[in-house]
Amino acid sequence: MMEDNVDKKKGRKRKLIKFAFSVLSSLVLLYIVVALISGRRPDFTRIFSLLGGREAVEMAGEYNFDVGRNRVFADLDGTLVSAGTLGIQVFDAGGSEAYRSSFRMTEPAISAQNGRAVAYDIGGTAARVFGKTDIIASIDTDGAIVSATINRNGWVAVCTQEGGLTKGVITAYNSDGKAVYKVSLATGYALSAALSPDNKSLAILNLTEDGSRISYYSLNSEVIDRAFDLPGGLILDIRYLTGGDVLAISSDSLFIVSRNNRADTLYEFADKRLGGYSLDGGIMALWLLDYSVGYRGRIVALDEKGNILGDIDTDREIISISCDESYLAILRSDGIAIYDRMFEEMMLSEEPATVAAAGATKVLALRDGSALAAGDNSAIVFTVLSTIN
Repeated sequence: MMEDNVDKKKGRKRKLIKFAFSVLSSLVLLYIVVALISGRRPDFTRIFSLLGGREAVEMAGEYNFDVGRNRVFADLDGTLVSAGTLGIQVFDAGGSEAYRSSFRMTEPAISAQNGRAVAYDIGGTAARVFGKTDIIASIDTDGAIVSATINRNGWVAVCTQEGGLTKGVITAYNSDGKAVYKVSLATGYALSAALSPDNKSLAILNLTEDGSRISYYSLNSEVIDRAFDLPGGLILDIRYLTGGDVLAISSDSLFIVSRNNRADTLYEFADKRLGGYSLDGGIMALWLLDYSVGYRGRIVALDEKGNILGDIDTDREIISISCDESYLAILRSDGIAIYDRMFEEMMLSEEPATVAAAGATKVLALRDGSALAAGDNSAIVFTVLSTIN
């Protein structure tokens, strides 16, 4: 009699399992059909997550900083670097300090890419190029530093202001920190510069009396190759893309300047105000505000071809956004929010969201799949929990 009861219970359990599997299979099939009808490619990673359970985010650790004031942060190929008025700190993936260097700065700034970074003092005359474990080069300039950028090969472009009739001087340094090229602009204030991925060309963003200009130079000549002008427009930032074109963001559009000097608009937002943007990570994210009272607006994510990957409506104050190929991280005044590749908000408990909001000023989506909310004295790390059984 007891064996019959056991067999009946096993039978009911098998029926429940079959029923649950049938429901999940129907949901997956429905998802694929809807995705195909809407023109979106099905995300099979998302499907596997759906079969195993929802992904969630937890607070995984904390980094503690002691490099002075005015801290800035960057992703050093999956690890965190912080630069402040007293120097530089690099942390490993576990939150332990991997490297530190004393370096006095008044207004610290940083640019990082592919495991290397340059920290510099805005208005000062010193910069440091470094990796995860050591200082690679010390750079001293004659004029006040306006900006510095580093390319994927560790080459650095530094813009300085050097008085007289010269409005700006741009110097290129190779991966060993040796100056290999220098050009002076007779007119126009140099805002920033970018070195091409092949280390052969330099693009300089400068302001003129008529608007903004991107000037191109070959590193084997001081004669300008070509220039792209945006009359009456304000270009805020530029990036070299892998193929050699330049990505530019202005006060009303995101566009690409091709090597034949043609501008192709990726996304126009003349009817919006640009609240913030993220251009580092292969995916571009724009925070666009309505011209109205409050913080009502939208975050739009695009790929390098201008395809819209997703958008999110928001009506809360946003402090910082960061996007990579896996996640979109948003730091709001009331906490942090993380979205997956389908632009669905991931589960996040109230406690870490509140912790992140306490004094955080910057969010970074790191390449290892985690996100970081950084404040004055520390940073909270959030990791994605896979609930696949």
